Amino acid sequence: MRFDLTDLRLFLHVVEAGSITHGAERMRLAIAAASTRIRDMEATLGTPLLNRERQGVQPTEAGRTLLHHARVMLQQADRMREDLAEYAGGLRGQVRLMSNTNALTEFLPEALSAFLAAHPQVNIELEERLSDEIVAAVANGTADVGIVASTVEVAGLEVLPFRVDRFVLVVATNHPLAAAEQSAFADILDFDFVGLDRASALQRFLCEKAERIGRRLKLRVQLRSFDAICRLVECNVGIGVVPATTAERHSKTMSIRRIELTDEWAVRRLTICLRRQADLPLYARELVRHLAKDYPVEPQRQLSKLLAPRGGNSAARGKGTASHASAKRVT
Repeated sequence: MRFDLTDLRLFLHVVEAGSITHGAERMRLAIAAASTRIRDMEATLGTPLLNRERQGVQPTEAGRTLLHHARVMLQQADRMREDLAEYAGGLRGQVRLMSNTNALTEFLPEALSAFLAAHPQVNIELEERLSDEIVAAVANGTADVGIVASTVEVAGLEVLPFRVDRFVLVVATNHPLAAAEQSAFADILDFDFVGLDRASALQRFLCEKAERIGRRLKLRVQLRSFDAICRLVECNVGIGVVPATTAERHSKTMSIRRIELTDEWAVRRLTICLRRQADLPLYARELVRHLAKDYPVEPQRQLSKLLAPRGGNSAARGKGTASHASAKRVT
């Protein structure tokens, strides 16, 4: 059996992409060359490695076995290259990082820019996913490192703290909800929303929360950033759910009000998950240490203030607003 590392890496990319075409693109190979390599691998083994279907490809039982060994061998090759790179003057490599929407938009840009500036020979392949999808990807080796909400089950993975934030509701200062201090998510679903693009992990999460109580989000417009959401909320196009850090930043320059969400899921403790630090290449371990080193990002007093709903007994006053009326319609 004579598979080289290019064969194994190609097979890995084909399976992860679910397509020989997309796998070839990731490897920067011509589709014909990639197909030939896969067929030669199957001929060498004497058994099919892929089930070829109209909607893509799936690994056979033999293909899944090869996939497991390919990941192990490629990780070992990366470790060898890393160890030798120290003698050649610097770390080289690529880290596959997956993140949920909150961490990706609010915390990672600054953290990653500092790391990449200090490690010019390391590249990061960053992808946005839902937290449970990220955990599965880290567990099966599709991703090296993930950043997820702490509420997701991460059995079998190593976990480190990353950041803490809270989702809040933002409304225009002249919106019917503007007098409320806090509200449950279920109580605001009669209002029009400004949200993120349908492909975003957070937007899928919010839609799922609404569907679980038999409702749908009334999305007027969908955008690509929390900043854009706040701008349209200010114009009274709709209301929006954004991280507290975003709301605090924009409330200083925009005519918007922040309203606390009382749902448990609104508090977002973000964690870093990985299989085992000891198994990661050195440059990936450096990234993990860099991401975890600044936790908590604020002094404890400020952090407690962020996590605690504002207003004390004002919650009762908030209940007397339009949010209470909508709650009656929901129930």
